[in-house]
Amino acid sequence: MYDKVHLGIDEYGYGVDIPLIYRNILLAGEPGAGKSVALNNIVAHGALSPTDCSMWLFDGKQVELGLWADVADVFVGPDMAAALRRLRQLQHEMDRRYAELSRVNRRKIGPADPVPVILCVIDELAYYSVTTGTKDQQEEFKILLRDIIARGRAAGIIVVAATQRPSADIIPTSLRDLFGYRLAFRCTTDSSSDIVLSVGWAAQGYSAKDIAPEDRGVGLLLAEGGMPRRIKSAYLSDKDIYGLVEYARQLRPETREF
Repeated sequence: MYDKVHLGIDEYGYGVDIPLIYRNILLAGEPGAGKSVALNNIVAHGALSPTDCSMWLFDGKQVELGLWADVADVFVGPDMAAALRRLRQLQHEMDRRYAELSRVNRRKIGPADPVPVILCVIDELAYYSVTTGTKDQQEEFKILLRDIIARGRAAGIIVVAATQRPSADIIPTSLRDLFGYRLAFRCTTDSSSDIVLSVGWAAQGYSAKDIAPEDRGVGLLLAEGGMPRRIKSAYLSDKDIYGLVEYARQLRPETREF
């Protein structure tokens, strides 16, 4: 997980590889724009990093990340109570790691430390934050997630969040700005694109609204302090994923308790 993650190629044909360690990434776009394609590349990288990656997958639809469930340490489907329980557990693990770092006068974990990087992937953020459960549960989910995104990086917790509803109630500015990487797939309006990337990019000519509907998997990638970069996500078919899951299953440790 300390290696760069391959996402695809840019419009000039160069490979797009990003370091996710100590960072988080937000992916959003209209249904069918290719969000799940990019998501699967990141999950595949985690699955093939068995010695230093623990995968925690949250998927309200079950079928997007469900193919990877056999090689995940934690898999949560359309169950708000389970999602909250696991986020509380993740928050506790984050606090435990920071307590240990403080004890040994360290600022962050590194590749030599005997703890895995936790890859927390949430597909369809809106399901848990505004759709299912009670208002109190939704609010608790947002509070827990915001804390983990804000504080988890140095503790080796990477959050990958995706949604097909790029609106202000799903991605408020205070949450969006915690993501070092933002990947906007086709959106229906300039304002929706700006909600993902940041206000003002559409006016400068960087709008995911301009991506053609048939260009699935094409998006605008914004890195910290950079300019949006048009990329095409590498594609993994279901058959590819089945093969990767079988290979990853053979690589992963036999026992790991969470």
